[in-house]
Formats: sequence, structure tokens, C-alpha cells
Amino acid sequence: MSVNQHTHAGPPYGHPQPGYQGYQQPAYGGQPLPGVPHSPYGAYNGPMPGYQQPVPPQGYFPSLGFPSKGSPVSLNSDTSLAPNFIDSVRAPPTSGAPPPATGTSLPSGHLGYSQFGQGDVQNGIPTSAAPVQRPPAPQPFLPGSAPAPVSQPPTFQQYGPPPPSVQQLSNHMAGMTIGSIPACAPPPAGLGYGPPTSVPPVSGSFSATGSGLYTPYTASQGAPPPSVSQGLPLAQPPFSGQPVPTQRLPTEVPGFAPPLSSTGIEPSSYPPTTGAPRPPPMPGPPLSGQTVAGPRMSQPNHVSSPPPPTTLSGPHPGPPMSGLHGPPPPTHPPQPGYQMQQNGSFGQVRGPQPNYGGAYPGTPNYGSQPGPPPKRLDPDSIPSPIQVIEDDRSNRGSEPFVTGVRGQVPPLVTTNFLVKDQGNASPRYIRCTSYNIPCTSDMAKQSQVPLAAVIKPLATLPPEETLPYLVDHGESGPVRCNRCKAYMCPFMQFIEGGRRFQCCFCSCVTEVPAHYFQHLDHTGKRVDFYDRPELSLGSYEFLATVDYCKNNKFPSPPAFIFMIDVSYNAVKSGLVRLICEELKSILDYLPREGNMEESAIRVGFVTYNKVLHFYNVKSSLAQPQMMVVSDVADMFVPLLDGFLVNVNESRTVIASLLDQIPEMFADTRETETVFGPVIQAGLEALKAAECAGKLFIFHTSLPIAEAPGKLKNRDDKKLINTDKEKTLFQPQTSFYSNLAKDCVAQGCCVDLFLFPNQYLDVATLGVVTYQTGGSIYKYAYFQLETDQDRFLNDLRRDVQKEVGFDAVMRVRTSTGIRATDFFGAFYMSNTTDVEMAGLDCDKTITVEFKHDDKLSEDSGALLQCALLYTSCAGQRRLRIHNLSLNCCTQLADLYRNCETDTLINYLAKYAYRGVLNSPVKAVRDSLINQCAQILACYRKNCASPSSAGQLILPECMKLLPVYLNCVLKSDVLQPGPEVTTDDRAYIRQLVTSMDVAETNVFFYPRLLPLTKADVDSDSLPAAIRNSEERLSKGDIYLLENGLNIFVWVGVNVQQGLIQNLFGVSSFSQISNTLSTLPVLENPFSKKVRSIIDMLHLQRSRYMKLIIVKQEDKLEMLFKHFLVEDKSLTGGASYVDFLCHMHKEIRQLLS
Repeated sequence: MSVNQHTHAGPPYGHPQPGYQGYQQPAYGGQPLPGVPHSPYGAYNGPMPGYQQPVPPQGYFPSLGFPSKGSPVSLNSDTSLAPNFIDSVRAPPTSGAPPPATGTSLPSGHLGYSQFGQGDVQNGIPTSAAPVQRPPAPQPFLPGSAPAPVSQPPTFQQYGPPPPSVQQLSNHMAGMTIGSIPACAPPPAGLGYGPPTSVPPVSGSFSATGSGLYTPYTASQGAPPPSVSQGLPLAQPPFSGQPVPTQRLPTEVPGFAPPLSSTGIEPSSYPPTTGAPRPPPMPGPPLSGQTVAGPRMSQPNHVSSPPPPTTLSGPHPGPPMSGLHGPPPPTHPPQPGYQMQQNGSFGQVRGPQPNYGGAYPGTPNYGSQPGPPPKRLDPDSIPSPIQVIEDDRSNRGSEPFVTGVRGQVPPLVTTNFLVKDQGNASPRYIRCTSYNIPCTSDMAKQSQVPLAAVIKPLATLPPEETLPYLVDHGESGPVRCNRCKAYMCPFMQFIEGGRRFQCCFCSCVTEVPAHYFQHLDHTGKRVDFYDRPELSLGSYEFLATVDYCKNNKFPSPPAFIFMIDVSYNAVKSGLVRLICEELKSILDYLPREGNMEESAIRVGFVTYNKVLHFYNVKSSLAQPQMMVVSDVADMFVPLLDGFLVNVNESRTVIASLLDQIPEMFADTRETETVFGPVIQAGLEALKAAECAGKLFIFHTSLPIAEAPGKLKNRDDKKLINTDKEKTLFQPQTSFYSNLAKDCVAQGCCVDLFLFPNQYLDVATLGVVTYQTGGSIYKYAYFQLETDQDRFLNDLRRDVQKEVGFDAVMRVRTSTGIRATDFFGAFYMSNTTDVEMAGLDCDKTITVEFKHDDKLSEDSGALLQCALLYTSCAGQRRLRIHNLSLNCCTQLADLYRNCETDTLINYLAKYAYRGVLNSPVKAVRDSLINQCAQILACYRKNCASPSSAGQLILPECMKLLPVYLNCVLKSDVLQPGPEVTTDDRAYIRQLVTSMDVAETNVFFYPRLLPLTKADVDSDSLPAAIRNSEERLSKGDIYLLENGLNIFVWVGVNVQQGLIQNLFGVSSFSQISNTLSTLPVLENPFSKKVRSIIDMLHLQRSRYMKLIIVKQEDKLEMLFKHFLVEDKSLTGGASYVDFLCHMHKEIRQLLS
């Protein structure tokens, strides 16, 4: 069977295309969508009484809380940031304003407030309305360059003195670099403590917050750097009502505070490495949800937590805190048992950690150190994901993306755009890390930018776009190159009057078959060019001939087998009854070909605990018959005829069976389950029926019953941060890998629905699912009332979605590069063919390319992805996607055509695979290091010369640091104590198959101010940045990351809004056990529910709704997703990480 062919599932070419109903647009409803990081964090609001200081994980850099090494990342902007430095900062080339003469200064209040209200802070720098191309030159990123408002009341003057003139600043800051201690200057009058967003003052009664948490620079790097604040703009409170000018601020913006006096900057403000008072190790407060009594609704989709009734002993978080925003009143005494915490959140303080030196130099040592805490870099002055997303929307959302031109960078995944295929595959099918690749391997090595494509071969298209056309060449099959077997595509060159064609991949010349011959026009194009999809479009399908089928026989339609755990846990929780009820209706929605009246898929049913029960549901029977197989060591299928049936023919027998199953097992006392034999049974049934198919397994517990594939509980939290941590991600037996191989050979795909109440070993149970191209769904502590909706929605979508069976994918490339590495849910028996028992419309395969020769700028580089699969009607097809990329000899061209979202998708998958074989710390370090190398190469070779103190980022990679930091802080690479081993294994598998839009929102969640939503329009409110300081106590916010939706309610929200949304009269009456919002007849309730429905449609999984009240114990869980803040697990804040990256880049350059 030739693997290199590919089939098509769309309507025949030239026919009207049916709309694709229910499609979820990869772009986001025209609304801003924050990037995707996901990570535990407290906010930066200043010490909150009663909150503890987070502890960094091993390997974290003292003063910054990062792993000391770096890893690959790429940033998005020719922006230059100037931490600790002020030299003349150049204006961005795109802005049209001439720099003001040196010496001029803006009036004192003009520090760039946005025109949005408190919850709606406009982030970052508004871009000019310039065209979308990326500027050729690097743009200095101005730390003060938030837009300057025209006028502003002096309300906030107490927070900082009027900035000195630019000239003065240059003098103040001259010669400052990160590693040196600035000359002391007397404290400017009235400097105070900085605006509310900077670290607030605290009364002297608090113990030192920073001690023991971060190694100081001095430990290994010579002199401590001046604190971040020096010379950086102060953070300013958002201010409403200001117009935002469209141009960026010119040259040196007086948004820089003058350097602090010696009290803030001298080494005295860094607690010494030794001798600093350290907090004693303390028992940490119970983390989110650990003491939650009552139903476990509070768990996010992937985080399992202890069962409802459990309450852990240990100190209670204490009374609710007031004052999340602005400096907390300094008068609060510390709460008993809790350290003060810089970012306003509880976290376990674990005392000094190995690899950690003394205190964090930038943290004021409360209680022992007089003087104001140092200022920090203004978050508004560093690249904002929200701003980048907004700019791309406004610049590129209105025009269709036409794919006719080679090497075009598509709009971001967060932009809602229409695609017109004119010869290259749509970005919905393929996205690349760079659309202009280096001509030589040396250049690629120098830049360290990974060359990869994220391919989603069966992606769903929006209704306005045409499905790939299905081309039928009859018995002769598709036309292919004789040598490399590439399929006919728009880049093939016809010669000799059309009698032969030259392959665009290997240059071999092949005769055109007589039936395919056509004359050429005066330009050398075939005259039937526009009539043939394979000559004019980037994506299309071929009907495969019998040569492309197993055993040279056309396949039978696939089968679905539902396998239900009927052990005590499953029955008692109501799960078995729920599944049986749902299956009655869901069977009417099995996938079918476009014009078929009914689905060709046959179905079968199995129940199991320690033994397996098969059911004969033949249409001629009056009642279903059960057959029990108790010899699980030698699994066989006890019946052939009547096991797999047509739904319509056997409808009454199936309905009778589904009614009887819950009754039959209602009184079961069997708690043990098997798992391996269940998959073997499904596999044997498909073999006997000679068809491919899918097993839907509903499973509740660790399979400890005597049987093949039996597992033991090997969960061990003590392995975290040791060299043996990787074993937690590896399967504990090779049994399931061998079973997966057999499943792939038969085309048996396994989808797994897990309902654990304790450790289940997802790393082992998930092996077969993962290697067969299936999906895992996990519902920890499943409770009917709170989890039923989510489970049923997931099940319905999983049964109904488009899927290809018995699939093989091969990626061909033109001479000079080749596919060398693959990431995703599949099996590979050789180095080129990606085999999947099933491939659905949500799954992606990520492919990395390496050079094996030189490329030429003239011819560019080509990719062709060919997927051979069986459709749900049993038709063998080939789906082909082609993409042409540019090649460059200048590094600047590479950096100008990168796509950061795709790069992060690749880096996350690379890292998540790395944890199987390397210590987590090594994986994190290599990520940071690669990222630093990417940015250092840009700085060295592409940026115009400037002071070493300036951080310069390529325009299309300016978000690399913020997104990379989110990956580093994710649960897989840096788990908090409440994250279980199963959660980590689950997330690791999920992310490996995610597309770019999913990783984007997973790592940098979308945060929407619901109170700012316009109830009369269909649009979403403008997103805001993922930081606690962006939240206002008087507002309600929604945060989504593709798995969960949190609705956060501030303590000061107006009573009317609470009544309208929750139907209760006060904040205290809001129940945090709601799994859906009440349906109330008022505009605000309707609007919020419509926003949630819209978000559900955009995601491949049904997100769990979690209501979070400010200062409630669940708030810790919510803060975990405010990824720009420091995390409780020691992950760095965005500001700190940016400074750390800057330091790493400078070390590489020096």
C-alpha cells in the first residue's frame, strides 16, 4: 500500500459547497484574545497582610525567580526596552512624529494613561495606523511610551515628582547598566512610594518578605544590578477618559522616574546574601480548594483536587482581606501564621530551598530596611499581548487573506479573517514558525529559530469558506512524480508543450499520462489550470484507488464501540445511568458523509469491571443478550453476528439494553477494574469485523484487578524536582505501548473518558489513546450536578466530529530541507510515516525541518503534506496541503517573517516531550537558553547599534518573552503543590495535539471585563492583560483558557449587577458551587450568557465554569492564571522575566 497518497472529503469540484455548520472559528469573534500562558500567580499589588510570599522552584535565579539558564523563544517586536538604562532612546520608525528637541519635557502628569476605565486599561503602546508590514528596522521599545494624554488632572501627583527634563535624565542615567550600581542621587522630593501599582509601603512590623526566596545576583554574578526601578518608568494607575494619540511617544520620554536615591539603590536595599533574616519554614495555607467542603465544583478542568468532604488540617487562610488594589493600608498587623507577600496572595513558604541563595535583591526587606521600596519597570511600557492582538485585528481582520503569494505571514490566530485559497494551503491547515527560512544550515544554527510547521490536516472551516474539492481521476489514480512520489500540485512545471512535467520537489521529469494531457497557453500554464483544483489550489482531495487500501481491498465503514465501566464507583456516582441515557439520543448523530441519509457507522456495546460483558443487539432479537468473558488473560470476542449493528435497524433492542444496564449493576459491590483487556476486546471485535473504528471507554479507577496491563499506585510527590521526576511522565509498563502498536495496525482509535477520585496513572492509561490519535477527557471527582453538562457536551462533540480512520501522513519537502522530527498523538514505525488509527478535526501534527543542503532565494522552499485516510462512510481518500515559503540570505528577513504564536506552540511541545527523558529543570533551562540565543542573534546581527543597556526585540517576536514565561510557569514544567501527577500527565498529552489558537489561549488566557460589555452589541468587551493589578474590586471579569471559564466577582460590585447576574441580593449570597449561570430575563444576564456560549463554540472542549469571589479561597486558583504576575510556585512575573532575558542576552553578547 502506498502511503504517499491522500484522499479528499469535500464535494466534487465545481459543485456548490455546503456550509459547515457549527464550525468554531479559529479567530476570536473580533475580540481581543490574550495569548495563552497558564500559570499560578499572585498579583503585583503590594504586600497584603495575611498573604504569603511564593517560593520559587528549584533552579530559579535569585533575584528574578527564573531558571538560571535560558531556553528557546522568539519575540515579536522590534521593540527596545530599556531596563536600567537611559540613553537616547530612538523613536519607533513607524511613528510619524519627529522627536522633540532634547531638553523639552512633557508636563508632569503626562505619563500615558489610556482612555479606558479602571478595568479596561489599554495595554502597551498604541501602534500607528501604519500598514501591516513589519518595519525593517528594529523599533526601540520605549518604556515610557504609553500614549501621552493631552491633559490630566493632578490627582496622582503625590505618586511621583514631575519628571525632570530629558536632558537631565540622560545625565542621571548615563552609564547605567544592569550590572552596575548607579551613582547615588539625593532622593527627588516627593517621590513617595510610587503609584498604587508599584510596591506599596508597609509598616515596619512585617518580617522581611524577600529573604530566602531568590538567590541574589551577587552569589554568582558580581555586583547586584540596580533594582529594576532605576530609571524605569513608574507604573501608573489607569486613568479613564483620556484620548490615546495614535503615534508613539518620541525619543526620551519623561515617563522615567529619576533614579532613586541611595536608599533605594545602594546595596543596602538588597538584603545581604548571608545574615538576612529569613522567614522560618512555615506550614503553607491550604491551597485553592484544599479545604473546600461541599461539592468539588471548584476544580478547574484539569486540576484534580481532594474529594468534597475532605478538609485538611492546618491554618485557615484567616479573615478575608480587603484592599486588593492600591497599597494596602500599612496599619494591618500580619495575620497569624502567614508571611507577608509581595504580590497579594497566599502561597506556601517552604523556607530556604536548595540552589537558592539569600534574599531577592529587588524586594524591600520590610521590618529591617527603612526607605521606600524600589520602583519597578512599568508594565504598561513593555510589550502587551493585548495590544498586539488588537493591532493585528484592526489591521488585518477586514481583508480576506489571499494565499496566492509565496511566503506570506498570515494574520494572527486571534484575528477573525477569511481565507481565499489561490495556491497555498490556508493557515487553518498549516502554520509555520517562519515564512522566510534561512538558505543555509549555518544561518539557521546561528539564529536558533526552529523551523517547524503545525499541521491540522482535517481542520474545520468556517461556513463562508469552501471545503477542499474531491478530485476523482478514475482507476489510474492521482498523477504523481515518478521519483519522489509527490502529488500533482500548483508548483509543478509543465514542459515540452505539456507532455511532461518537472517535479517541484525533486526536479525529476515525468511523462504526463495521456488522459491527463492538456495544452499550455502562452505563459506556459495549462489551459485547464482553473478547472483543476490540484493545479490552482493549495488544498484538495483525491479519491484513492484500491492500490491505496490495505490488502488491496476497499475498506468497510468504521464502527464505534462504547465500553462502560460498571464498577461500584461508576454506578454509585450516577455515571452509568447518565451515559446510558445520553447514548440513546447521541446515536442519532453519528458522523456521516455530506449527502447520506444515515450514518454508515455500526455500533457495539461492552460493560466491564473485573470481567467483560458483551451484548448481542441484533435487530431480530426481542431482548438484548449478555455474554460474559471472565478469562481476561486471554481475551476473545464471544460473538460476531449481532455485536456490531446498524443503529436504525436495531434501535429498539439498543434502547432496551441501555435501559437495563443501570438496573443490572445497581447493586454491584465490585470495586476493582481491568483496563488492558477492555482495549484488547475492542481491538479483537474490529479485527473480526475487518474494519477500522473507535473505542469510547468510560473508566473510573486504577486497574488493579489481576489481568494483563494491571497497574500499581506509584504516585510519589517526593520525586518532584529530582532526576527521577521524569518517571512520573513515563508509562509504568510496556504493555500499553505494544497494545497501541496493534491498535494502529488495525485502525482502532481509543478515546478515553476518565472519572477519577484518586490517582489513576494517566501517564500509563493514556498511552494507547495517545499513540492511536485519540482524545482523553478527565473529570476529577465527577459529580452529577456540577459536571454533567461538561461531560455530555464533550461526549456529544467527540461522537459527532469529523474523523479519518486508519490514517497515514507524509510530509515531503523540496530539495534542501527535510522533515526530521514530529510531535503529536500518533505512532511512527519508520522515520517518514506518521500513522494514526484515527485523526479528528481538532488534532495537529507538528513537524520540524532541518537543512540537508543549501536553498535558493529564487526558488524558495515547498512543503506538501499528504494524508491518506478512510472517511466515516468507508471511502479511501487522500488530502493534500501545499505551502510555499521564501528563503533568505539575510537574518533580518528571517526575523521579519516569524510567527510567535506558532513558535510557542512548537517550543511548548518540544519541552513537554523533553520531560519524558530529562529533569524538568534542564528542560526549562534549555528553553530559556534557546530563547536568549534567538534574541541575542537578532540584537547582534539585525538591530541598529545602541547601548548595551537597551533590550531590543524583533517586532514579530516582541511577545516571545511573555509567552515563553507562561510556558515555563505551566503546571507541567513548574507545578504547584495542588497539581497532581495525573493533572500534569493529562496536560502534557493535551498540549501535544493542540493547534496554535488553543496553545495561545491556554498559555496566555483571555481576560474580559464583563461589566464593560455593551449589552446592545454582539461584540465581546475589549480584553485586558493577565495581571491582578488590572482588576478592579467594583467589576466582574471572565477568564478563559480553553479548559476553564472563571467568573471573578470583586467585593465592591454593585448590588444591582449581582442581582442581575446571579439572582441573589448580595455578594455574600453568591454561591461558588454554580456550574452554570442562572437564566435571568435582563440584558446583563443575557449578554454574559451569550459571551459564555460564544466562547464554548470557539473551543474544542466544553469549559468548566468556576465562580470566584474576591478574597475567597478559590481566588488562589484564579490567580494561578494571571500569568503576568509572580506565581506561587516561584515563577517569575513578566517584568522580572523580561529583565532576566535581557541579562541572559547581554551575557551571550559579551
